[in-house]
Amino acid sequence: MWRSCLIVAFMISSALAQEQGTAYDALRVVGTQIDRRLVSRVISVRGTNGDPQPETWTVRVADRAAVGGVREIEVSGGQIVEQRTPVGEGVSAGATINTARLNLDSSGAFSVASYTADKSHVTFALVNYTLRTDTRGNPVWLVTLQDERRQPVGTIHIGANKGNVTRVEGMFRGRNMTEAVQDAPPRRGTGRSRGGEDETEEVESGDGDDNVVKAEIKRLFRRTKRDAERLFERVERSFDDFFRRG
Repeated sequence: MWRSCLIVAFMISSALAQEQGTAYDALRVVGTQIDRRLVSRVISVRGTNGDPQPETWTVRVADRAAVGGVREIEVSGGQIVEQRTPVGEGVSAGATINTARLNLDSSGAFSVASYTADKSHVTFALVNYTLRTDTRGNPVWLVTLQDERRQPVGTIHIGANKGNVTRVEGMFRGRNMTEAVQDAPPRRGTGRSRGGEDETEEVESGDGDDNVVKAEIKRLFRRTKRDAERLFERVERSFDDFFRRG
């Protein structure tokens, strides 16, 4: 059953993504219309109110010549529409995205996020995207789902290298936006998954009924993670290959 759901989600997201430019498209515009070297200096890529893709992408790049060391470039309709140099931003070491490790476009991130939302029974109308590096320097998508009033109903953290869901906020059985389900460092009861990654089982204390609910949430989270990894096999897209072929 899950296979048919994944295929449908992939087909829908691919068709919708063709109507509006993806994050990869925006990066290619920056590289071809300004300077190819800027693509290797990208700090973040952001888009808001996507349906499913946003009309405008904001690309931040490290630029020593800019005040504050950052240049912000807005891309819409395949064109550069604005450039600015925000003051006081700064660039931390290792903050730029290594495009060689970038294997998930925003269209693929939408597919993974949409499937995760479906499994947690969360409905949404619009999507905010942020592509940046995590604390280990890995590229990661933060996909925030919004309702019709543009209020957040959940955020999904997706590794842009392997398409793995590492954290969800505001999802799975009504957890609010201050709570999260995520991968945790290995602790008691740690085993190894077949994929070679740590599969952590946390031991909870406190009320027994509460523990049962938390255990069920984590079980659903892990199952959704595994299905999302299967979906990634269909939506995987190397940015370097995409740029070269463009």
